[in-house]
Amino acid sequence: MTALSARPFRAGSRIVSTGSYRPARVVTNEEICTWIESSDEWIRERSGIVERRWAADDESVVDMAEAAALKAVAASGLAPSDISMVLVATVSHPYQTPSAAAELGERIGAHGAAALDVAAACAGFCYAVGLADTLIRSGESEHVLVVGVEKLSDFVRKDDRGSSFIFADGAGAVVMSPSDRPGVGPTVWGADGAQKDAITMTQNWIEYRDDQTLGFPALKMQGQQVFRWAVGEMAGVAQQALEAAGITADDLVAFVPHQANNRITDAIVRSLKLPEHVHVARDIVTTGNTSAASVPLALDRMLESGDVGHGGYALLIGFGAGLAYAAQVVELP
Repeated sequence: MTALSARPFRAGSRIVSTGSYRPARVVTNEEICTWIESSDEWIRERSGIVERRWAADDESVVDMAEAAALKAVAASGLAPSDISMVLVATVSHPYQTPSAAAELGERIGAHGAAALDVAAACAGFCYAVGLADTLIRSGESEHVLVVGVEKLSDFVRKDDRGSSFIFADGAGAVVMSPSDRPGVGPTVWGADGAQKDAITMTQNWIEYRDDQTLGFPALKMQGQQVFRWAVGEMAGVAQQALEAAGITADDLVAFVPHQANNRITDAIVRSLKLPEHVHVARDIVTTGNTSAASVPLALDRMLESGDVGHGGYALLIGFGAGLAYAAQVVELP
């Protein structure tokens, strides 16, 4: 029997560029408090959020993804036609099919590129980075566009005091390419499905179809349950990612966690004993929790502002509904 051919493996992959898009509308805590019984002080204390961005009514997930993707592709020096795979991490694209990734690839000029949506909620971007790294190293893909994008304002009940102040909209993107050495460390990932009800929808689409008096399916979160899980488990996952990459916290220049809650970030930073020189992303203060978009948005802001230089190591970690998580160390473009 003739043996099947296989693509040659590569030494590694790396992030070569970043891009982001933040909607124009700024929603302050004061505005949120016109919908729920709360205060600016309470919201800041519980989450660290001062304001967040919400997309316009006619602004879609794909619109925002396109804006971020075009910036990342332009910064990479590649042509859109060079992109061989489009990965879009999102849980708020309102169509189960076709994928946001397929539409995005066509819009930006990556005609014929493979396309896939990644539904791992707040861990989605880090999942997609892990997938892109594997695809590139295996030789299956050349240049991969990875986008994290959410329009969570479409799926939040304004009167839900537990979540309406948290979630927001936006998009972040990176382009990943082959490298002669690893620029992305091994991804440490998993999920705790036993806690699937911690972050979920109020009902599924079949229930909504059969009884629309239930109301439109919206996001629902058990905040304390998620907080305890994240604080108790994610520092260990982050440490595993450092060890898998063969480095220590002293080697980092940046820590970019999912922007879920500043108190969660503080707890992970303490557990990891991060040195003072490591810059910690705090994008949540002015951007809110954008789920799959939060890590690439924070990463792009860090690089654009000059808070970190190029070429150092950053630890990324995403965690959320599922309860899914993923972390890896990347070399900054």
